[in-house]
Amino acid sequence: MNKLILSITAILGALSIVLGAFGAHALKEKLDILALKNFETGVRYQLYHVIAILLVAALSQLSGTDKNQISILFLVGILFFSGSLYAITVGGINPKSIWFVTPLGGLLFIVGWLLLAYKFIRL
Repeated sequence: MNKLILSITAILGALSIVLGAFGAHALKEKLDILALKNFETGVRYQLYHVIAILLVAALSQLSGTDKNQISILFLVGILFFSGSLYAITVGGINPKSIWFVTPLGGLLFIVGWLLLAYKFIRL
Protein backbone atom coordinates (compact mmCIF):
# COMPACT_ATOMS: atom_id res chain seq x y z
CA MET A 1 0.00 0.00 0.00
CA ASN A 2 1.11 3.51 -0.66
CA LYS A 3 3.51 4.72 2.05
CA LEU A 4 2.11 8.24 1.81
CA ILE A 5 -1.43 7.01 2.53
CA LEU A 6 -0.22 4.97 5.51
CA SER A 7 1.81 7.91 6.84
CA ILE A 8 -1.15 10.27 6.56
CA THR A 9 -3.34 7.64 8.22
CA ALA A 10 -0.94 7.26 11.15
CA ILE A 11 -0.82 11.05 11.60
CA LEU A 12 -4.62 11.20 11.50
CA GLY A 13 -4.72 8.47 14.15
CA ALA A 14 -2.48 10.51 16.45
CA LEU A 15 -4.52 13.60 15.66
CA SER A 16 -7.69 11.74 16.67
CA ILE A 17 -6.27 11.22 20.14
CA VAL A 18 -5.07 14.81 20.42
CA LEU A 19 -8.43 16.17 19.25
CA GLY A 20 -10.31 13.83 21.58
CA ALA A 21 -8.30 15.05 24.55
CA PHE A 22 -8.68 18.65 23.39
CA GLY A 23 -12.43 18.21 23.15
CA ALA A 24 -12.70 16.52 26.54
CA HIS A 25 -10.62 19.10 28.38
CA ALA A 26 -10.25 22.42 26.56
CA LEU A 27 -13.60 22.59 24.78
CA LYS A 28 -15.80 21.34 27.59
CA GLU A 29 -16.27 24.85 28.98
CA LYS A 30 -16.28 26.67 25.62
CA LEU A 31 -18.85 24.73 23.58
CA ASP A 32 -22.48 24.00 24.24
CA ILE A 33 -23.56 20.35 24.59
CA LEU A 34 -24.65 19.99 20.94
CA ALA A 35 -21.45 21.50 19.55
CA LEU A 36 -19.32 19.32 21.82
CA LYS A 37 -21.29 16.25 20.75
CA ASN A 38 -20.75 17.15 17.07
CA PHE A 39 -17.03 17.62 17.69
CA GLU A 40 -16.86 14.22 19.40
CA THR A 41 -18.69 12.64 16.44
CA GLY A 42 -16.02 14.02 14.11
CA VAL A 43 -13.25 12.57 16.28
CA ARG A 44 -14.99 9.19 16.58
CA TYR A 45 -15.60 8.82 12.82
CA GLN A 46 -12.04 9.92 12.11
CA LEU A 47 -10.63 7.24 14.39
CA TYR A 48 -12.99 4.55 13.06
CA HIS A 49 -11.83 5.18 9.52
CA VAL A 50 -8.15 5.39 10.46
CA ILE A 51 -8.49 1.92 11.97
CA ALA A 52 -10.38 0.70 8.90
CA ILE A 53 -7.62 1.92 6.56
CA LEU A 54 -4.94 0.22 8.66
CA LEU A 55 -6.90 -3.05 8.76
CA VAL A 56 -7.45 -3.00 5.01
CA ALA A 57 -3.73 -2.38 4.52
CA ALA A 58 -2.57 -5.05 6.97
CA LEU A 59 -5.10 -7.84 6.75
CA SER A 60 -6.77 -7.85 3.38
CA GLN A 61 -5.76 -9.74 0.26
CA LEU A 62 -6.87 -6.89 -1.96
CA SER A 63 -4.61 -5.51 -4.66
CA GLY A 64 -2.61 -2.39 -3.97
CA THR A 65 -4.86 -0.41 -6.31
CA ASP A 66 -8.01 -1.58 -4.50
CA LYS A 67 -6.50 -0.74 -1.11
CA ASN A 68 -5.51 2.71 -2.34
CA GLN A 69 -8.96 3.44 -3.80
CA ILE A 70 -10.72 2.46 -0.57
CA SER A 71 -8.19 4.32 1.57
CA ILE A 72 -8.54 7.49 -0.49
CA LEU A 73 -12.34 7.36 -0.17
CA PHE A 74 -11.95 7.04 3.61
CA LEU A 75 -9.29 9.76 3.83
CA VAL A 76 -11.33 12.27 1.83
CA GLY A 77 -14.37 11.21 3.85
CA ILE A 78 -12.44 12.08 7.03
CA LEU A 79 -11.43 15.43 5.56
CA PHE A 80 -14.98 16.32 4.53
CA PHE A 81 -17.02 14.74 7.34
CA SER A 82 -14.81 15.24 10.38
CA GLY A 83 -13.12 18.33 9.00
CA SER A 84 -16.42 20.10 8.43
CA LEU A 85 -17.58 19.25 11.96
CA TYR A 86 -14.33 20.67 13.35
CA ALA A 87 -14.68 23.80 11.20
CA ILE A 88 -18.25 24.35 12.38
CA THR A 89 -17.72 23.66 16.07
CA VAL A 90 -14.26 25.11 16.67
CA GLY A 91 -13.60 27.24 13.60
CA GLY A 92 -16.81 29.21 13.86
CA ILE A 93 -17.78 28.45 10.26
CA ASN A 94 -21.46 28.95 9.56
CA PRO A 95 -22.98 25.50 8.91
CA LYS A 96 -25.19 26.97 6.20
CA SER A 97 -22.13 27.98 4.18
CA ILE A 98 -20.77 24.40 4.03
CA TRP A 99 -24.01 22.43 4.48
CA PHE A 100 -23.10 19.97 1.71
CA VAL A 101 -19.61 19.04 2.95
CA THR A 102 -20.56 16.88 5.95
CA PRO A 103 -23.05 14.67 4.07
CA LEU A 104 -20.61 14.40 1.16
CA GLY A 105 -18.01 13.07 3.59
CA GLY A 106 -20.56 10.60 4.92
CA LEU A 107 -21.36 9.52 1.37
CA LEU A 108 -17.65 8.92 0.72
CA PHE A 109 -17.51 6.73 3.83
CA ILE A 110 -20.50 4.72 2.58
CA VAL A 111 -19.03 4.35 -0.91
CA GLY A 112 -15.72 3.24 0.61
CA TRP A 113 -17.43 0.58 2.72
CA LEU A 114 -19.53 -0.64 -0.22
CA LEU A 115 -16.47 -0.77 -2.47
CA LEU A 116 -14.67 -2.75 0.23
CA ALA A 117 -17.58 -5.22 0.42
CA TYR A 118 -17.64 -5.55 -3.38
CA LYS A 119 -13.89 -6.20 -3.55
CA PHE A 120 -14.11 -8.80 -0.77
CA ILE A 121 -16.95 -10.58 -2.58
CA ARG A 122 -14.86 -10.67 -5.74
CA LEU A 123 -11.82 -12.22 -4.03
